[in-house]
Amino acid sequence: MNALTLTPTQIMAAVGALLVLVLVLVWRTASRRAKAAANAARTGARFVSLAGRVLFNAALIVVAQWIVITQRGSGWLLVAVLAVPALFASYTLTKALTVTTYEPRRRGGERR
Repeated sequence: MNALTLTPTQIMAAVGALLVLVLVLVWRTASRRAKAAANAARTGARFVSLAGRVLFNAALIVVAQWIVITQRGSGWLLVAVLAVPALFASYTLTKALTVTTYEPRRRGGERR
């Protein structure tokens, strides 16, 4: 039976290769986590920005409606002030609640 003999150079090369492999795996994991954290931060910032704009625009609409209603605006002005924001809101809700699907096509027009 022959014993397995390794020189110190071979052992150091094997340890170095393992170390490089571990470092590459750690780097890939860290970069994936960093990307996920950046995407989460962007999504959160988008939501806060969107919420702020929605609240600001809603406040503008409420102020305009309040002024027209309290100042006894004419009939058509009152209808316009109440109907136009309702139309925008209904359009937005309809678009947001409409389900659309996306089916990517493969090469040659085949479906999966």
